[in-house]
Amino acid sequence: MKISEILKESKKPFPSIEIVPPLKGMSKDELTDSVRKFMEFSPKYINVTCHRDEYTFRQEPDGTFSRHLVRNRVSEVAVCSAIMSEFDIDVVPHVICGGASAEEIESDLHDYRFLGIENIMALRGDSVTGEKRFTPHPDGYSHADQLVSAIRAFDSDNFCIGVGGYPEKHFEAANIETDIENLKRKVDAGADYIITQMFFDNAVYYRFVELCRAAGINVPIIPGLKPLSSARQVELLPQSFSLDIPKELTEEIAHAGDDKEAVYEIGTEWCARQCTDLIKNGVPAVHFYTMGKPRNITSIMKKCF
Repeated sequence: MKISEILKESKKPFPSIEIVPPLKGMSKDELTDSVRKFMEFSPKYINVTCHRDEYTFRQEPDGTFSRHLVRNRVSEVAVCSAIMSEFDIDVVPHVICGGASAEEIESDLHDYRFLGIENIMALRGDSVTGEKRFTPHPDGYSHADQLVSAIRAFDSDNFCIGVGGYPEKHFEAANIETDIENLKRKVDAGADYIITQMFFDNAVYYRFVELCRAAGINVPIIPGLKPLSSARQVELLPQSFSLDIPKELTEEIAHAGDDKEAVYEIGTEWCARQCTDLIKNGVPAVHFYTMGKPRNITSIMKKCF
């Protein structure tokens, strides 16, 4: 079922999850066993992230260097197929501009349509290691709105398209207003709904929704949540995702000191309170970034759904 239809038909907020394709070497059974832990809470769909191909350079006997493709993870197509064969749930593969030509993206879309997948998450993607700024494939797309338009041109009826939104703005945007203008371009190109980047202050999400509505963006805006699980993330997440972590939360974690389990519980409880408040305020759904680790997410789902 299309996510747009699920959102329209659902009478109350529901959870969804996002997983990362496993590293090569994991079996199908290991993957489905990890997903099964979430199924008790009836998530409506599972997003499967996409990782860009990277390359390594090896020195040859003659002293020259040759470039070699590195793919450390199982493909999104394989992961989607494994989940669909085991569970009665919709999957949402991520399709990204980064590192792919228009022809390669169209080939992936053929595979997803062949599998009966009706939903796509269309994203620009991040730069690769060593790039200061995102560099598109010379025969690909520079921005997500172009990708959305291409998916609509490929199949205007069968795919429901989600896009990403940044409550605290994308780090490359000059300001939140400009970023929302970029988001509106994605919606105008044919996106059906938005899932936000993680945030740790619900007021940020509510303000973002107000700004989007004022800008004429009227599609559902689903909040994305990720619980903090270690003290190190207090430093890493703001650097990686250009977001703020509330002082109250950082102080709680600092007070826990070297007690890793206490930090884990603080992050889980904070996220659970966020989720409860979001549901109370009528969000259409809550999307969880799981990173393939179910313990804190299932604990939050148990409290909130």
